[in-house]
Parts: sequence; structure tokens; C-alpha cells
Amino acid sequence: MTTNNVMIDEKRLDKTAYVLKAVAHPLRIKIIQMLNENTELNVSSIYKNLNAEQSLISHHLINMRDKGILDIRRSGKNIYYFLVDDAVANIIQCIDKSRLLN
Repeated sequence: MTTNNVMIDEKRLDKTAYVLKAVAHPLRIKIIQMLNENTELNVSSIYKNLNAEQSLISHHLINMRDKGILDIRRSGKNIYYFLVDDAVANIIQCIDKSRLLN
């Protein structure tokens, strides 16, 4: 599809919408911000910092991992989550700085 001589890649648009939908929740955004600041965190650090139920945080973490936004590193009994790509955090920062939130 072309618009004003600009190619629009439908598959990339679908993937972009998929990623944005995957992070479109306040707790998920906060988790991404925390991981962007700390490189990696375990589940207990995340839920204690957010003052939320562990099961709820685990649900969000698993969902974002399934969608390729997060990945894990195992160390003994601990599982550490980290961002696969900091571009998602950069997008959130851009939206936060934009006039859309004013």
C-alpha cells in the first residue's frame, strides 16, 4: 500500500500495534520503566516495589515475555526479567514527554 509515495508495510504496522497493545496497561508500563532503570529484576523485587500482588505481576510479566518484550535469566531458584529491546522503554518515554499527556 502506498500513500503520497510512502510505502506502508502492513506487517510492520501489525507488529507495532501488537507491541503497543501488549504494553497498554499502567502496571506493564511501570514494569518496563523499572527494568529500563535496573537492567533486570526478579519477580519479588518488582511486586514489592509496585506494592501489588505477586500473582498479578507474574501474569503481566508472563504476558510480556510471551509477546517478546521481556526475557528471563535463571540463577538458581531466582528468575530475573529484562527488556529484550530498550526501544519499548524509549517509546514510553517519548509519549511521557509529549503533549499528549498535558
